[in-house]
Amino acid sequence: MQSAAYSLSSPCSIPSLKPRKFGSRAGFQPIRVSSSFAAPERHEHSVSLPNRSWRLSSSSSLPLRAWNLVHSDSKPDRFEVRATAAESAGEGEKSGSLVKTLELGLLFGLWYLFNIYFNIYNKQVLKVFHYPVTISAVQFAVGTIIVSLMWMFNLYKKPKVSGEQLVAIVPLALVHILGNLFTNMSLGKVAVSFTHTIKAMEPFFSVVLSAMFLGELPTLWVVGSLLPIVGGVVLASVTEASFNWPGFWTAMASNLANQSRNVLSKKLMVKKEESLDNITLFSIITIMSFILLAPVAIFVEGIKFTPAYMQSAGLNVKEVLVRSLLAALSFHAYQQVSYMILQRVSPVTHSVGNCVKRVVVIVSSVIFFKTPVSLINSLGTGIALAGVFLYSRVKSIKPKAKAA
Repeated sequence: MQSAAYSLSSPCSIPSLKPRKFGSRAGFQPIRVSSSFAAPERHEHSVSLPNRSWRLSSSSSLPLRAWNLVHSDSKPDRFEVRATAAESAGEGEKSGSLVKTLELGLLFGLWYLFNIYFNIYNKQVLKVFHYPVTISAVQFAVGTIIVSLMWMFNLYKKPKVSGEQLVAIVPLALVHILGNLFTNMSLGKVAVSFTHTIKAMEPFFSVVLSAMFLGELPTLWVVGSLLPIVGGVVLASVTEASFNWPGFWTAMASNLANQSRNVLSKKLMVKKEESLDNITLFSIITIMSFILLAPVAIFVEGIKFTPAYMQSAGLNVKEVLVRSLLAALSFHAYQQVSYMILQRVSPVTHSVGNCVKRVVVIVSSVIFFKTPVSLINSLGTGIALAGVFLYSRVKSIKPKAKAA
């Protein structure tokens, strides 16, 4: 029960009172309550009650002072607990932020590593097995198996896709097929470093296609960043030891196809793909690409990816099969990780990371394959990649709105 305070203003005596008994409740222990009042004289009144002791005093020193009650003693403890909880929450947030940073760094590392493995193993296979359509179909087949297993074992939620959505995805699958097919064609003709130097031209195609089909006019900053890209690619192409026109044009066609996919995604999927995230969309495109390309590969190149044919062609069957499988696994893994990164960072950060990835792939391929590189060729590649980095930075600069 809470104690009560009574103010007595008259100096009269208080008769002795008998407390009422409330059932079988035990008597109260003595309680002391002191209060101060501003008064000409000091009066002290005492009331003696059984099991109760009331002491009320008035003083002329100060107005009413706060009572020192028993339940107020717990307030400092409560404040201390709250402060400790706040500090723990702050430490938890810092720890969570550190974990997310480490996780993001691991994803970037895996993105680059899978890219290196894909380009090395893919180049090794295409040097001896000259069937890029079949290799592309095999890569999509392995990706289809991986996606199916992920959905089967609930490693990633299986999506519910409508017929309207599937129709909208078909054009994306077609340009996805062309982009990867032309990349494999180029890798089979020229050095890996040169293919990726040409693929640095992707921002140029992105700007042109966005202006043509989306009405997105580039800023002067963006146009200025394209100049070193184009100039660097031209300089690298002129001095490239492995240069040939089929390898050059297939790499350029890959740029056109990949950027067409991005433009189509913006144009066709704005309303129809609101329920599909990037990873789910990529998974569906992978399956659809295999279904569309497999019959084309058989029709154009025949059934060549068999041990019997490879043995008759004088190839090391085990080596080709193992490297093809590793290339296909790396191909699907690096794209999957790329979309996982895109869900965690802004498009600008992802674009900068993609630029660094291209540098890593070029340098690693030059070292692994011991590709001869001249000083001017290196300079051209460096200028082109610097332009890509500049483009990724200025792309986020929006033009100032004109005052009315």
